[in-house]
Amino acid sequence: MIRKIDLIVIHCSATRADRSLTPDDLETQHRRRGFNGTGYHHYIRKDGTVHLTRPIERIGAHAKGFNAHSVGVCYEGGLDVHGSPADTRTPEQRASLKLLVHQLLKAFPGSRVCGHRDLSPDRNGNGEIEPEEWIKACPCFEVKAEF
Repeated sequence: MIRKIDLIVIHCSATRADRSLTPDDLETQHRRRGFNGTGYHHYIRKDGTVHLTRPIERIGAHAKGFNAHSVGVCYEGGLDVHGSPADTRTPEQRASLKLLVHQLLKAFPGSRVCGHRDLSPDRNGNGEIEPEEWIKACPCFEVKAEF
């Protein structure tokens, strides 16, 4: 049975711009954290290659409290060469991400697309997740401005 999907969550791997992280490296990192494999469903390398890292039917391990009804998409990067949060997406990653999200919205119509940080708690209760409320900067760009 296919699970109900109504959320697409965009992440970054928190990898410095001058380093690379292969899908195998990502899997190793996630297994070390106690996950049963890569927590994201898709992983986009710097060259724009999209890897299916977890079957969509399998609940992800990428956004606590939201995994049961979401798809996790992660791009390689998210930190500048000094290790500070930054939008390090290459033109190839931007194009692949746009296409992938478009395909996912076609497969799961009406889904909300957001960044991991947009799922942080609304601490002041004003109905908006503001930068000072973010638990983390991931994915290091404003998702709702693009999708």
